[in-house]
Amino acid sequence: MAEIILMPRMSDTMTEGVIVAWHKKVGDKVKSGDLMAEVETDKATMELESYNDGTLLYIGVEAGKAVAVNGVLAIVGAAGEDYAALLNAAPTTAPAAAQEEIKTEAVVAQSTQPAAPSSSDERIKASPLAKAIAAEKGIDLHNIKGSADNGRIVKRDVENISAAETPATSTVAAAPVVAGVESFEEVTLSQMRKTIARRLSESNFTAPHFFVTIEANMASAMAFRAKAADAGIKFSFNDLMIKAVASAIRKHPKVNSSWLGDKIRYNHHIHIGMAVGMEEGLVVPVIKFADQKSISQISVEAKQFVEKAKSKKIQPAEMQGNTFTISNMGMFDVENFTAIINPPDACILAVGKIKETPIVDNGEIKIGHVMKMTLSSDHRVVDGSIASGFLKTLKENLENPAMMLI
Repeated sequence: MAEIILMPRMSDTMTEGVIVAWHKKVGDKVKSGDLMAEVETDKATMELESYNDGTLLYIGVEAGKAVAVNGVLAIVGAAGEDYAALLNAAPTTAPAAAQEEIKTEAVVAQSTQPAAPSSSDERIKASPLAKAIAAEKGIDLHNIKGSADNGRIVKRDVENISAAETPATSTVAAAPVVAGVESFEEVTLSQMRKTIARRLSESNFTAPHFFVTIEANMASAMAFRAKAADAGIKFSFNDLMIKAVASAIRKHPKVNSSWLGDKIRYNHHIHIGMAVGMEEGLVVPVIKFADQKSISQISVEAKQFVEKAKSKKIQPAEMQGNTFTISNMGMFDVENFTAIINPPDACILAVGKIKETPIVDNGEIKIGHVMKMTLSSDHRVVDGSIASGFLKTLKENLENPAMMLI
């Protein structure tokens, strides 16, 4: 008996998904567990597997189009089965364009001939990880022959190919400059970019932000990191920052809070969100119970999250539950900036680069290494004294990193 496959809710904030690519076409046999399609949500690109055995009778949304949660994606049943009545009774939660396509398809539902390949069949068939590796290496997937089912390109097909072997394509191509000629390019917003725009706009216009900046001497932190590296323990300054922030929150728990409209939630657990920038936008994986983990444990977890984020393999559950967020732009040579609060947090810390600069030490001018940090706070929850006290303790943690281990 034919069954409808609906768009599942793949994250807590998802309202619709965009079909990146179909990996099956009408008339194909499918088994439970087969990869049906790749779906772009507001947080990641995820793989949609079949839960049915049978023949793919109908595809309701072509690649590149959006469908609302619980909208019709496909129908799987016995070969040649009549599914018109089932389709007509299906929920109409898809976007208007998709609903119109469904009505059109229903008229020709009695046809038992396999459908002609749609534009989705002409798209590149590649796993999200393969696409991410190709983008990182500058590889054009059009010139690669896939080794998986139906010619699908997978990790092994691209990881040993150099960028020199195939010309790269980019999301936004560099246009030739023609004197006296105006030109532009418009790019459709991704689900991730839509969500970022909505959430940060809400945060910026509803939460009264105020900003406090402090500067830390990073000489001891640099020496601490170098000594750990000599002992075979490697971690980044961002890993150290996560640990230092978590330790400072323990002494200033009010920065670890959320505004809930008619009440304030003071979180007893410390879950640090770490902003990771990608071409499509920003994701914030969460280091949970950061204060209870060593710097080495934080380092391992953070690296895994960055790799998952870049390959679009990070899961929604790994980006939920943050109680405080860190945005570090030091690696981009940024000295100082302010960040917009990441809901539901009451605070976000913006971290700049470690800069070599003259400092005064015991009355003498020396070359020092300093780093600026700016705390953005929701004034409905956090007062200036709380913000400045937290930053003072954070500065002490970074200038005396061994004290965090006691």
